Amino acid sequence: MLLRHLLVVLTALMLLPPAQALERELRVAVLNHSPPMSYIDEAGDLTGFNVEVMRALCDVMAVKCVPVPVSLDRVVDAIAAGEFDFAAVSLLATPERRARVLMSKPYYRSISVWFAQPGVVPGGALAGVVRGGVQARYAQAQGWRSVALETHAEVVTALVQGKVEAALMPMPTAVVAQQDARLHPLGLATTLLRDPQLAGDVCLSVNPRSPELLARINEAIDRIKRDGRFDRINSRFIPFRLQ
Repeated sequence: MLLRHLLVVLTALMLLPPAQALERELRVAVLNHSPPMSYIDEAGDLTGFNVEVMRALCDVMAVKCVPVPVSLDRVVDAIAAGEFDFAAVSLLATPERRARVLMSKPYYRSISVWFAQPGVVPGGALAGVVRGGVQARYAQAQGWRSVALETHAEVVTALVQGKVEAALMPMPTAVVAQQDARLHPLGLATTLLRDPQLAGDVCLSVNPRSPELLARINEAIDRIKRDGRFDRINSRFIPFRLQ
């Protein structure tokens, strides 16, 4: 009887989530300033679509997550080096990224948007892009004239100041840029770019030494989509369905 009791206890313990995943704090990379995905609101609080998704995931996993600002061009390097447990940053799941970090299951799909004067074709003007992003690498590979800046907010400012003539942005950020009153006098038109290099599954990146955390994040993504939290966060920050 004693042996049977011990077996029951051991089996129950094996079914519990890893203690490490439940007890320790997780360091989570977030972008410095990339509304509506990550930004400081008027009250001085960190928020945004990806920030609130992170909080929902951490709630499901029953862990404390500490967001740490980082620039987009450092995200993959920092995750690969183990500086963070995961990144609450929208990244297309490219083969190059998969070779360096673990990528979660997709949590939405993205396309890119070209902003320029009406009639200016993609690549036909000096474009602002965010350093380290898929859009920056695409512009460089296509031989487009471009200026790499640190944040999407800086790209918008560069447009307003006439330092660039166009911009190449991911869809959620482009939607917010369209609502910026400073850009309205410029009369910019948008072109959706569906090139496979600029569109695809968007994932969270995870420390390559933490496959157990990847599994828990994937489970949590499914959970917040089933219980409606993902949709509520989507509606709060982005005026169209990301799923």
